[in-house]
Amino acid sequence: MTDSPHQFLHPKGWKATPGYACGVAAEGRMLFLGGLVGWNADQEFETDDFAGQVRQALENIVAVLAEGGGAPRHIVRMTWYVTDKQEYLNSLREIGAAYKATIGRHYPAMALVQVAGLVEDRAKVEIEVTAVVPK
Repeated sequence: MTDSPHQFLHPKGWKATPGYACGVAAEGRMLFLGGLVGWNADQEFETDDFAGQVRQALENIVAVLAEGGGAPRHIVRMTWYVTDKQEYLNSLREIGAAYKATIGRHYPAMALVQVAGLVEDRAKVEIEVTAVVPK
């Protein structure tokens, strides 16, 4: 979490959080990314593998951030929507590897929500992002 221009908020005495921050303080230009799924630039799914879709969704996030002058280190908040919490939990090792390969060791405030379904029937994960690029 040291490569970020933001202040990560974690009250003293609280147990360490694994892979996310309790809160983030930031100033600058805000970028709001809609829910991105694990399909390619042609809006085609190349895999039905959960971790594979996560990797593609994260790569899509990095591409949209770059379009707005941002980078993974500018992410302050992520909300993950998954269609199967157990499939997510069973894929944590692969998801962690995909996350580190695309986002790095930057762990913003995060939430994960299991949903009944996503608009794209083949989508297993959709991720919304808020980023703040310093002035």
